[in-house]
Amino acid sequence: MPASHVAPGSRSGVLRTKPVDAILAESGGGEGEEGGLRRSMGLLELTFFSVGATLGTGIFVILAEAVPKAGPAVVISFVLAAITALFSALSYAELAGTIPVSGSSYSYAYATLGEGIAWVCGWCLLLEYGVSISAVAVGWGQYVNELLDSAFGVSLPDAISQPPGDGGTFNVPAVIVVLLAVILLVRGVSESAVANTIMVFIKLLTLAFFCAIAFTAFEHGNLTPFAPLGAAGISAGASQVFFSYIGFDAASTAGEEAKNPRRDLPLAILISLAIVTVVYVAVALAALGAMPWEEFKGSEATLAQIVTDVTGGSWASTILSAGAIISIASVVLTVLYGQTRILFAMARDGLIPPIFAKVDSRTQSPVANTLITGAWVALLAALVPLGQLTEATSIGTLFAFTLVNIGVIVLRRTRPDLPRGFTSPFFPITPLLGVGFCIYLMARLSGTTWQVFLVWMAAGVAIYFLYGYRHSRWRAEAGAEADR
Repeated sequence: MPASHVAPGSRSGVLRTKPVDAILAESGGGEGEEGGLRRSMGLLELTFFSVGATLGTGIFVILAEAVPKAGPAVVISFVLAAITALFSALSYAELAGTIPVSGSSYSYAYATLGEGIAWVCGWCLLLEYGVSISAVAVGWGQYVNELLDSAFGVSLPDAISQPPGDGGTFNVPAVIVVLLAVILLVRGVSESAVANTIMVFIKLLTLAFFCAIAFTAFEHGNLTPFAPLGAAGISAGASQVFFSYIGFDAASTAGEEAKNPRRDLPLAILISLAIVTVVYVAVALAALGAMPWEEFKGSEATLAQIVTDVTGGSWASTILSAGAIISIASVVLTVLYGQTRILFAMARDGLIPPIFAKVDSRTQSPVANTLITGAWVALLAALVPLGQLTEATSIGTLFAFTLVNIGVIVLRRTRPDLPRGFTSPFFPITPLLGVGFCIYLMARLSGTTWQVFLVWMAAGVAIYFLYGYRHSRWRAEAGAEADR
């Protein structure tokens, strides 16, 4: 008997799944029990939400950290990370077109692997979304300083522009960009989508501007030796830059605010991944051709440094830094949006406090959720260094992607009758490859990252049994049904 059709008492405890029909009924038409979310996003908005959540971070912030690990072969690292993301993107596309709800991989895991696994997935998504926003916000401050320096010859002191551990006390710019995103999100999703679309266009123009300048100084000799650190360096670089692909799944969190989710969500996920991969490879190649790879270490505003060196003046750096500030702000906006929608779904299931599922009647958005999440993210951005955040984000994301790939296999077996807006090709090879690539990249992360991840997971399990397990709405409803 399909798992999602099992009688309420036949799968108990943490392995109890929530039927797909129940998940869809609860969110259908944008009318949740706590109030409906407004369906206002078409294919363009959804695609740009995923592009906005993804494009920018890996190039504007992480490139300088990955190049020293792989050398010029970091271009291959980006491709390897993209392939890893592609297999998972295919699985996300299938599940988003089958279960188009706000919970993304959390809801997919609930329908296929059980409540306990869904909680673990949701807890990992706090790393993928919540922590990644903080990491991006830290990098945003670097470009604020670059802009002030190139335009006015001044910069913010480290005490208020760097987190503790990096020479600072409290990262004020990081807090400001998070709070600006919060203000926009509480106004409603339509306003946020318009602002993000504008910022994504600026982002693409900024990166095209960089490539146009960097390719004028392209030196083939900078690409040799191409892989000075060998295959191990390429793998280590891929693990690092995988962080830059986090966000392609952002569209899947808009399942209850999409006009035609079954058709548009899969397309938005795959189109956005294609766009960001092409741009990442082009910009990385231009940057490496313009500056020897040994000089990348130690700068988090690498692209601005390159255009300054090429042009011999500050005007290009000023333009690039201004574009980077807008570009990275769009990442903060869209990823924060995704985090609030996942928490919305978890709260609707009773696994976290109900305030996260409360929808404002005027804006039809989870205002309290957004304010609480924004405050937590801002505090994290102010106090934690970028490098520690990015690796923690990568491992949480890879684990969540692994669960999504497994979920596709399970749902194909248990509910082959469900209407699907998209089916992953070459099944089950693609989801199995997605699992394999994710595990491989996880194994390449540092021991310290694994220790942090295990501590994080232990804390999540404890919170689940102390609160989530006791307050689960589906377990309570299923138990009441079994008692009748």
